[in-house]
Amino acid sequence: MKLPEEGMLLRIFIGETDSYKGKPLYEAIVLKARELNLAGASVIRGIMGFGANSRIHTAKILRLSEDMPIVVEIVDTEEKLNKILPFLDETVKEGLITLERVKVLKYRHSSMT
Repeated sequence: MKLPEEGMLLRIFIGETDSYKGKPLYEAIVLKARELNLAGASVIRGIMGFGANSRIHTAKILRLSEDMPIVVEIVDTEEKLNKILPFLDETVKEGLITLERVKVLKYRHSSMT
């Protein structure tokens, strides 16, 4: 798969305990992105953050939170990313979704021999 030089970055900010149909929401989002043949997705677990309710979530030993911040990042064309937006509208009940232009410098995979 080849990505054009100008792409879009979709970021979904959710909580680690958010779920959809009995599985972690971040997992459901990645599986949906794969089903839609998007270029790829990464899940990043934050060590500290807060959202709209201003409640702090942190990995500090004295304030151990079980609901750490999660960011799912997906880079592809705007047209292809638009395909996942209805799913996100349905599944992300709390969180933040952003979309921004990015310059794709390299997108490669190793060939199997």
